[in-house]
Amino acid sequence: MDALRLILILSLLSFSSSAVAADNGGEKVTLGLYYESLCPYCSNLIVNYLYKLFESDLISITDLELIPYGNAKVHPNGTITCQHGPYECLLNTVEACAIDVWPDVKDHFPFIYCVESLVYQHNYTYWETCFEKLGLDASPVTDCYKGKRGTELILRYAAKTNALQPPHRYVPWVVVDGQPLYDDYRNFAYYICKAYKGTTKPTACTGLSFGLIRKVKMNLFDTLYGDKISQSKLFEAVQAILSWLQRNKTVASL
Repeated sequence: MDALRLILILSLLSFSSSAVAADNGGEKVTLGLYYESLCPYCSNLIVNYLYKLFESDLISITDLELIPYGNAKVHPNGTITCQHGPYECLLNTVEACAIDVWPDVKDHFPFIYCVESLVYQHNYTYWETCFEKLGLDASPVTDCYKGKRGTELILRYAAKTNALQPPHRYVPWVVVDGQPLYDDYRNFAYYICKAYKGTTKPTACTGLSFGLIRKVKMNLFDTLYGDKISQSKLFEAVQAILSWLQRNKTVASL
């Protein structure tokens, strides 16, 4: 399935453009994903949710920015440690280098998607196969992550991550035009459409009200249960409701 999805992403990216934003004068909405390469929640977001940007015309109004650093630490002696160990530091740097070598999202996202698909499948040690799968020259990325440039990029992402206001609490940390989505990050499409100021919104924005529905449900649960149910349980219940609604396409306009 991931291989077929990767082919789909590549074909969709080849036809993607900024036509909607250009036609009606709207500025693109920035979608920032602060993540770390071996975080299971991060790979799940990239593999099962973020790729949907390219399934429709939503990417035409979205400036997608990936920041692979997450909960890593830069120590006074200049060394960098990562939450999931040295291999995560390696892949963070590899992905940072891919973004640097291929700055256009249509070029670097398929590679990052490929790597994170292997992370999701617990096969991340085979990440180098993504060069061959995508027909990419590995040498620029290899030279980058093995040299000083890779470290420079990670330090840049460290500074960017540490400058977040409010500070990130966990990963994935998703922001839309600088505003964090907190635990509603999977519903990024709703927030992109809400933030877009153009006169004509993409067709992908039609009927998107998941974020609003989630807020209504959270208020309902708080009213019914108060302190008798934990926030994590509330979130799980809300996500289950939203997933059911999405599957059955019965989301009502609120």
